[in-house]
Amino acid sequence: MRDNGEVTSATRRPQPPAPTVPPRLIATDLDGTLLRDDKSVSQRTVAALAAAEEAGIEVFFVTGRPARWMDVVSDHVHGHGLAICGNGAAVVDLHGGPGSHQFVKIRELATETALDVITLLRAAAPGTSFAVERTYSFHLEPTYPSLHMEPPDTIAPAEKLLAEDAQGADQPVLKVLAYHSDIAPDDFLGLARIAVGDRAVITRSSPSALLEISGPGVSKASTLALCCAERGISHEEVVAFGDMPNDVEMLTWAGTSYAMGNAHPDVIAAASGRTVANNEDGVAVVIERMLAERR
Repeated sequence: MRDNGEVTSATRRPQPPAPTVPPRLIATDLDGTLLRDDKSVSQRTVAALAAAEEAGIEVFFVTGRPARWMDVVSDHVHGHGLAICGNGAAVVDLHGGPGSHQFVKIRELATETALDVITLLRAAAPGTSFAVERTYSFHLEPTYPSLHMEPPDTIAPAEKLLAEDAQGADQPVLKVLAYHSDIAPDDFLGLARIAVGDRAVITRSSPSALLEISGPGVSKASTLALCCAERGISHEEVVAFGDMPNDVEMLTWAGTSYAMGNAHPDVIAAASGRTVANNEDGVAVVIERMLAERR
């Protein structure tokens, strides 16, 4: 969901704290966290994930990416094979492989709410352009820049993209994206949260001024909490990893959490520990240490 750029730089190799209770689930973001900047999963990380699953610790990928962008990790799912996509808007079974992912749970953004948020953001930040993320398709306005991996299914004003007769209208809306070319990313996030209030959840995972808008109460943390409750796993038994503002709630909720060495300052403040950067396999570093201590 983001073009990884250096947000902060680690000045030392932090020593992450050990979880206070034996972990039962690892929840990790992808871009800027598990994935290296070239979008690859290192062999060291692949081995660490497999070792965690073998030790009885479930691994959940928790990402802002849509389900159709999950091919990058489909080969690395074990056991349940589930991932949380769209910042909590969907739980997806990846077992089918590329092009065959199945939606297990959907927490959609109501069309009326999406239109309301768009109206408020147009007024608060003139020049904002929008895109609409549905379960199986992607639609954008003519002024929305080419930021993503795929061509859009439809190009039209947001109000037409969300109309009852729009292409893809039979699919739930998972997210609305809002982009501004002239406002600093964190300033745009703060302005939008004030303008929208509790009508929707607004966050960001890109180094550009690109906001991700989900339904009320929908976040990585809230959907992860639902998945954990279904498994009888408490938040104290979860170890989470992240690097950007869309990870903050998840890192705060988890019993043990790690900000990557390349993390946004808000993520560093929210996490209980730090690890090295994504390009240094920071997730694998923690998992290896955690499993060594269990032995």
